[in-house]
Amino acid sequence: MPAPKKYPDELRERAVRMVFEVREETGQRKGALVRVAQQLGINPETLRNWVNQAEIDSGVRPGTSTDDRQRIAELERENRELRRANEILKSASAFFAAELDRPHRR
Repeated sequence: MPAPKKYPDELRERAVRMVFEVREETGQRKGALVRVAQQLGINPETLRNWVNQAEIDSGVRPGTSTDDRQRIAELERENRELRRANEILKSASAFFAAELDRPHRR
């Protein structure tokens, strides 16, 4: 279970949008993150992570997008569940095979 979010999604979207706007207005990448983080009371490192992920999601930066990451997590969960079911079926088949091999008394 993921940890609870410290910041609401609206704040996250607004902060990322503000960073992009400041970068566009000033033409500089440096300083925009720290300035926006201070204005909104967010840790600059947190905001940097949000901006990087937004750039990945939009295709500007290479990496695993949020949608891909969610899909991978779903597939990994499904894979674990299938492996567990497979182990249960193997155990059951071994049990029943042993039952068939035992001599029966009548």
